[in-house]
This record gives sequence, structure tokens and C-alpha cells, in this order.
Amino acid sequence: MDYLKSALPSQIMSERGSNLVVINPGSANIRIGLASQNNPLNIPHCVARHTKQVPKRNVIDQMLNSQVTTVQHMEREKSYDVIASLLKIPFLDEEAPSNSFPRKMGRVDGHNPHILRKDLPFTWTNVYEEATNSSLSLETSSKDEPSDSLDPKEGTDSKEPNASEQKFREFICGEEALRISPTEPYCLCRPIRRGHLNISQHYSMQQVLEDLHTIWEWILVEKLHIPRNERNMYSAILVMPETFDNREIKEVLSLVLKELCFGSAVVHQEGLAAVFGSGLSTACVVNIGAQVTSLLCIEDGGALPSTGKTLPFGGEDISRSLLWTQRHHQTWPQIRTDVLTKPIDMLMLNQLKETYCEIKDGELDAVAVVHSYEDRVPAGSHKTRLTALNVPPMGLFYPMLLVPDVYPPPPRTWFHDYEDMLEDTWHIDFSRKSDMSDTFYPNVNGGLPMWESYPVFSTKPKKEEKVGLAEAITNCILSTGRIDIQRKLFCSIQLTGGVALTNGLVAAVEERVLHAIPPNEAIDTVEVLQSRTNPTFVSWKGGAILGVLDLGRDAWINREDWIHNGVHVGSNKKYKDSYYLQAQAMCYMNS
Repeated sequence: MDYLKSALPSQIMSERGSNLVVINPGSANIRIGLASQNNPLNIPHCVARHTKQVPKRNVIDQMLNSQVTTVQHMEREKSYDVIASLLKIPFLDEEAPSNSFPRKMGRVDGHNPHILRKDLPFTWTNVYEEATNSSLSLETSSKDEPSDSLDPKEGTDSKEPNASEQKFREFICGEEALRISPTEPYCLCRPIRRGHLNISQHYSMQQVLEDLHTIWEWILVEKLHIPRNERNMYSAILVMPETFDNREIKEVLSLVLKELCFGSAVVHQEGLAAVFGSGLSTACVVNIGAQVTSLLCIEDGGALPSTGKTLPFGGEDISRSLLWTQRHHQTWPQIRTDVLTKPIDMLMLNQLKETYCEIKDGELDAVAVVHSYEDRVPAGSHKTRLTALNVPPMGLFYPMLLVPDVYPPPPRTWFHDYEDMLEDTWHIDFSRKSDMSDTFYPNVNGGLPMWESYPVFSTKPKKEEKVGLAEAITNCILSTGRIDIQRKLFCSIQLTGGVALTNGLVAAVEERVLHAIPPNEAIDTVEVLQSRTNPTFVSWKGGAILGVLDLGRDAWINREDWIHNGVHVGSNKKYKDSYYLQAQAMCYMNS
């Protein structure tokens, strides 16, 4: 303790963080890196596997039906017109008058310094193994020294590879997996969807965990250069989303400690880590991810479990709304854009959203380059004038604009006996039965018997709400029930996640939350805190700080303890030194 008080933060991070791997898994991306690094790797959380199945499925997902119902379509159009009225732009089916004021054009060199790079098309992934290392596999490289070879070549070859000389790569992870042509014999798998393990009739629990193992092992070996035979000298810090149930967290812990062979691991909540990553002690954390938005209030370095809320939408829904808006206005080129069967199209839409969408009054158009991706051939470029670019991000406040994909409720009967992760049950000793599998599930290799009652179960119905962001923030803070903490939290709203970078979002949140507060509440000030670090990585950074400061405490779980004793019996006072940890976190942020 004396050492922590006297040493410089940079010195502590360098000494203690070099063998700490911080893992912050999300539905669309995983943020992972050594605690001693300034920023993590941000990698699409997916894997494409070579398949010989005919007919093949391009994507394995919970999604069974993506069609929008008539009622949903009408609600979406109604939401558009409400937003248009607020932004002072023409309604959905209303033509702008010919004598209207000049439209505000998004600058081609705009506010995003990477716009020139983002106008470049993606290239199709080369799905064939390199001739020099075609005989190697991930399993081989993980047992030996990490490979120093370069990433596989990208792009499209003008010559068709000779099948007798080259063979397909067994699996492809990360962004490369999203850039595989639909004509190639690969099936894309996303092990986490909408904040939960993506288990469905078409995607078994066993396969979900196997895909997680494949992706994480690939990152550890190929990106972080940590071979399997040295992994016992490393510890893992899991920064887990609040959407995860305890059962899911236990599966991930088993994966990290047993399959990936880390020497020890610790679990931290994503919302709490975000607060420490920003050098705060009290805040209402609003994490707007790619597929879900999570809210959680933190007071004096401790989470308030009853305030946790989940909204079933995120950045990818804004991207899909952008496509719908352009198609309705007939500004989208006549090309086949399909985010379900061609994930490369979602990559393009995400870039367009990040570059051009913002929240501001008045008509907002921009000249942009849209790309078409067809059957292995190089991308086609189409210069077009996108319109109403300020409407899609307003869907955060009017979620009916973000019509969700239609999912079946996943089979979650085995979660019902476990509390939410916020309710800190790690000190409870769950005895391990002799017939219990290593992963705490019954053996389901033969199928999922709980599917007999499949239609009646939903995912965390009491926690997930279908309200706009402003109402959710207001309800989250007011649920604390104390006027002193409410006033403090309304002035300490922290936006995290990639969507938090949207221009104009901060002012929109402040204005709409203020209007959402009931008039009988004695609160007249709302403030969103200025981000001290990249909101995309703030939870990961907080996990690194907490991991370094918390090293050696009884919250850590050793590999041998986990394997032989099951759930670790730890202390239920994990954050008893929260004030001291907070002071240290502030020191890290200011150094």
C-alpha cells in the first residue's frame, strides 16, 4: 500500500500492467490489450468458418425474420415526422420548397480527419492460405513461439487460385471475416448478440463458446503475441457488460482460466470501470454500444444495482436507419445493399454514419461516396448526395425510428435461478455436483431440451425497456430515491461507447433529459460530463486501472482454484477501498 502511494502512476502501470490482459467483450467488437498500453485493440467480435454445407448459410444468428411489420413501418414514419418537426426539416413525404434556404453541406474534408481514408472502399478478404504457412494452424502456433508473419493478403486476385495448390483457411476472425464475399464457402458467426451469448436453435451453447475461444485465442497469439505456453504468467481482467447474467460470466471465466490458460482472472463491471477510467467517483454511466445501450448509476465508487437499465438499440441500429432514410428519399444508389447477408455493407454504413451523421437543426446533406460490393469483383463507387443526416442519431430519443430486427427470445431457462451480476453474489458458495460438467451446464451436445418451452421466455424482461434515451436516463437517476444524489447524478451524466462521439449528442441529451424530468421534481440542471478519454475505450482503460490497483486482493480467482473448486469463494467487499482507488484513478488520469 505504501508503494502505491509513493510510486508514479506510469511506473506502476509499466511494472504491473505488462502481464495483465484487459478484455472488454461487446456484441459487435471486443476491446483487448495489455494494461500497460495506452489503447486496446478494437476488433470485430466474429469468426467466419469454412463450410462444405450445401446450401450454405452466410450468417448464423438468432435472426430468423428481419421483415418489418406494417405497424412498425407506420410507427417509424411517424417517428421520422416528429423528429423532422423538432429539427425544422421537411417531413418524410414532403418536398423541400424550391426557394428554401441553401442546404447545409457536410464538408468533404469535414469534422472527421479520417474522411479521406473512409471514402476508400473495402477489399474482399483473401480466403486462401498463404503458400509459405499453409501447413500451420492456430493450434501449432499457440504451442510454439508467436508467429511473426504478416497478416494474410487482402484484396481480389485477378487470377483464380489453383485449388490443387491453395486451400481455404479453416477460419477467419475480425474485420477480415466481415469482408468475405457471400459467394465464398464461409459462414459468419457472432458469439455475442444484443448483450448476451448468442444461443439459439441454430447456434448451440457449445458452438458459441467454441467460437469465443477461437476468436480470443487468435487475438492473443496473432495480435498480442502471447503464446499458450506462457499464458500462465499472465492475468486477465474481464470488463463485463451489465447485460451479462452470472451464468454467462461464469462461462466466460471458465473460458479464460481453463481453455485460454490464464494464471488468474478478475471480473469488473463495465459501468463501474467507465467511471474509474474517467477519474470519477459518482456518475450516471450511459454506455451506447453497437447493439444495446446500458445505464447504471455509480455513487462514491460503488454501483447502485437497482438503477441498471438496458435499451435494446445501439449504433448499428442508427446505421440501418441511415440506409432506410436514404432509400425513402431515393438518394441511395440503385445497388444491392444487404446488411444481413453482406456484413461488408454494415461496415460501409457504420463509416458513413460516423463520418456524416450529427445532431443539429436545419437540413443536413452531404456529398458522399457509397460503394457496392458484388461477387468477388472490386467495389463499385457511387457519388451521391445523402440527405436528412441528422435524423438517424435522433432515433436514440425516438427508438421507433430504429425498428429492431425481429429475434426469437433465446432459451434462457437456465438463467432464472441466478441473480443479475450487479447484485454481487460472488461470495456465495455454489457447491459443485459430481455430475456437473466443467462449464456448469448439463451436457447439451445432444440438443437443448428447454426448447420445448421456447416461445414463453424472454431476456431479462424487467430490466430491458423500450423507451427513449432521455426517459431512460431520467428514470435511472430518479430511481435512486434521494434528492441529494439525484441532483449530483443529473449533473454527472457520462456518455460512453462509440456513439458518444456523435457531434451534437451531448447538447441533445442535456436538453431532452431536462425536459423529461417531471415538473414536481426539484431539479433544474442537467450536465453531461466532458469526456477525458476516448469514450469507446474508457471502460477498457478503467478496467486496466482497477486491475493494477486491485492486484493481489481476494477478488482475483486463481486458475487452479477455479478448476478444482468451482466458483471461487471471495470477499463481498470487493470495492471497500473505493475512495482510495478513486484517488489513485484520478492520479492516473491526470498524469
